[in-house]
Amino acid sequence: MEEKGTIIWNELVTADQKKAGDFYSGLLGWTRKEVDAGPLGTYTLFQKDGKDVAGMMNPTATDYEQASKPPRWNAYIAVDNIDEVTARVTELGGRVLELVNDVPGTGKISMIADPTGAMILLMQPEPTPENP
Repeated sequence: MEEKGTIIWNELVTADQKKAGDFYSGLLGWTRKEVDAGPLGTYTLFQKDGKDVAGMMNPTATDYEQASKPPRWNAYIAVDNIDEVTARVTELGGRVLELVNDVPGTGKISMIADPTGAMILLMQPEPTPENP
């Protein structure tokens, strides 16, 4: 597994994937690979030299509940046991914004806010041959 407690993925949340994708592709030379994310619509993988470097997605229901949220970049922190870590969030003064969700082919994810209100995502990546 990726080293726990480290940021392992960055992802842009925007309602205009085309405009943002054109910008980052032009700025950084990233190519785009679109993936069907079911009810979430299209998920875009940004790639550099064939390697996934970041993602891009449409806003979720939580984003729409907070109507003033502008497009933003999210960071994901690797954890070994997402259920245990997410359960400790409120004990430490934070808030759980989205409960643990299983994302097939990716792993388990939850969205939290620290006591100051800063949002971040936790991820327990799905095991792979490289990271059992």
